[in-house]
This record gives sequence, structure tokens and C-alpha cells, in this order.
Amino acid sequence: MAMMEEFKKFAMRGNVIDLAVGVIIGGAFGRIVDSLVQDVIMPPIGRLFGGLDFASYYIPLNGQAYGLALAEAKKAGAVIAYGNFITILLNFIILAFIIFQMVRLMNRLRQRVMPEEAAKAPATPEDIVLLREIRDALRDPARPGPTQ
Repeated sequence: MAMMEEFKKFAMRGNVIDLAVGVIIGGAFGRIVDSLVQDVIMPPIGRLFGGLDFASYYIPLNGQAYGLALAEAKKAGAVIAYGNFITILLNFIILAFIIFQMVRLMNRLRQRVMPEEAAKAPATPEDIVLLREIRDALRDPARPGPTQ
């Protein structure tokens, strides 16, 4: 029974719930960006490269797969699906750029709302200060040596 109470206490902590919300929102946001790339950005790019679905571009590693759809070419043998890779890479770049812009905006807002806290250095813990004083006292040449 104690383990269940401990688990309940762990699961109800604020940062665990925040993490769960972040993962859920991140997954939904990833699907939005994926749709943006596949449905809005890649069709015009695919049109520039011949009017086909760009994600279906591939290089067959055997001579028998030329002219087939990507799924059929994969059944016929190994292929390098570079179009799909480029689509996923573009998806990642757009997602990373949007997240960078969001973090940048949050940092600017934090500096405007709490400028004195952003500029203030964190206080040194008392035990670190004490250890530094002991170190400095041990380094002092005027200090008499140990007596035995």
C-alpha cells in the first residue's frame, strides 16, 4: 500500500503533469507541422520536380523497380526513398524553427516581466561560502603550521 501512495504522490507532482501535457501538445503540434509540410509545402515543390508526389521519389537498387510506385518498388527490391527522407527532413527543420521561435519569445517575455530576477545572479549556498573561507584560510602563508 505504501508503494501506491508514493506513486500517487509522484504522479500528482506539478512537473510530471506539466511533462505529460507537453508531450500531448507536442504530438498534436507535430501532426500539424507534418500536415503543413505534406499538404501545403511539398506539393508545389513536387510540381517543380515533375508534378509527382515528392515523397514517392526513389532510386531502385535493382534494375527491375524503375517506373513503379514506391510501395511496389519496395516489394520488388531495395530502394533508396530519398523523396520521403527529404519530406521528413523538411518537417523536422520547420518544427525545430517554430520551437526555437517559441522559446525565444518566452525568454523575451520573461525578461520583460521579471527583469530584476533575470539579471540577478543566484545566491551562493552557505556551505559553499564556508568551504571557500576554509580554503582561503589554508592558503594564507601567515597562518602558523600545525603543531605536533
